[in-house]
Amino acid sequence: MTRKRRRLYIVVVAMAVLGLAASLVLMSFEDSLVFFHSPSDLVEKPVPAGRTFRLGGLVEEGSFVKSGVDITFKVTDLAESIDVEFRGLVPDLFREGQGVVAEGQMNEDGVFVASNVLAKHDENYMPPEVAESLKKAGNWKAKEEN
Repeated sequence: MTRKRRRLYIVVVAMAVLGLAASLVLMSFEDSLVFFHSPSDLVEKPVPAGRTFRLGGLVEEGSFVKSGVDITFKVTDLAESIDVEFRGLVPDLFREGQGVVAEGQMNEDGVFVASNVLAKHDENYMPPEVAESLKKAGNWKAKEEN
């Protein structure tokens, strides 16, 4: 076997090992990625039941119902609304008309079952994903800066 042929085999084997390693890394990332969707995105292109993602928007006025630790509300981007169910304690800053990001999955009935609910942390903050989805829907009302 010549030196050129041996070197070629080494390069081919190295590329195959590198390709295998890259595919294993990408497959492990696929399980841990969590995408963000607005209610309008979900109406246009529904996410399959059981897939974890983040839903963001505003808590719809008059939709918040609390029964012990079971909470239901609607998330809206002022164009579309999605029903949300959550079992647990919501953040102190959670209220109607405010920005929210919920992480969870859609069930077969088309209701988002949240495993985690995040609320904005002060009166001027809007999660970037929520602000972007409101801008896309044409419902963004920026507050005036002092």
